[in-house]
Amino acid sequence: MYALRSHGAGTLLSLDTIARPQPRANEVLLEVLACGVCRTDLHLVDGELPNAPYPVTPGHEIVGRVVACGPAVVGTRIGDRVGVPWLGHTCGTCKYCRMGMENLCDNARFTSYTLEGGYAQYVVADARYCLHLPTRDSDIEAAPLLCAGLIGYRAYKAAGEATQLGLYGFGAAAHLLTQIALADGKAVYAFTRPGDLQSQSFARNLGAKWSGGSDQSPPEELDAAILFAPAGDLIPLALRAVRKGGRVVCAGIHMSDIPSFPYKLLWGERSICSVANLTREDGRQFMEVAARVALRPHVEVFNLARGNEALARLRQGALDGAAVLQP
Repeated sequence: MYALRSHGAGTLLSLDTIARPQPRANEVLLEVLACGVCRTDLHLVDGELPNAPYPVTPGHEIVGRVVACGPAVVGTRIGDRVGVPWLGHTCGTCKYCRMGMENLCDNARFTSYTLEGGYAQYVVADARYCLHLPTRDSDIEAAPLLCAGLIGYRAYKAAGEATQLGLYGFGAAAHLLTQIALADGKAVYAFTRPGDLQSQSFARNLGAKWSGGSDQSPPEELDAAILFAPAGDLIPLALRAVRKGGRVVCAGIHMSDIPSFPYKLLWGERSICSVANLTREDGRQFMEVAARVALRPHVEVFNLARGNEALARLRQGALDGAAVLQP
């Protein structure tokens, strides 16, 4: 089969011919129908994820059709369409798993990082971590739900009861979360790269109450802010924008260092928290929300051989919504 793989930090992906994998006990073999392109894939190819087992195939927003099942698979059949998210395996025995916090599992494995991902024609995945997808969504539309949507949803829950919600970095996750927040009656304030008028217009067209550069102040105090952009210097700016008692949620797996800032920005019971990975329950809940809200991902499609181009467009902030690869 063909797979688009990273052979080391800072190198372009190469289209390799490799052996098609075979499913083991609880695994299914999937024919990849679509795979979303995520900023975490950029962190992988840039060498920002520690101990990556190169060569590795990126891609953890996988929509696939089951073509074979391992002998222990229950509840999933050949021909089913399923989604494969970032969380690919947990141990079930560490203290975090026992506490119902499998997203923090000490021995977790992650699709497209410590497990092979979906920039390929086929991929194996543990059926117990696959998700059933809303039937109304096409393969291309469903792909961004599996990380941009899921991580956005977990960050949204971490923001609590905020009604004035700021989103820093208006890409794949923010454009989906905006639709959910508006359906819940919340006001969205979109922050983009300074001068990025295209993304600001895109946010307003989706219903954002205000959009501007991350160097600007919103016209009203925010109850909470969610950072999708992996830039640590946005945290002091976000703290400055939220009200007393407000929260800043960091949604990325990697972020540049946070600069020092005066304590008065944090004072007034403001708080900063991070969102790490996801749980299977997050996935089940989010897919119900996606169906209820009738989420409409804005997608640009690339064939598998153009994966480097898709990543470059993501790096440049030149996408409205999400990029999706199709083999």
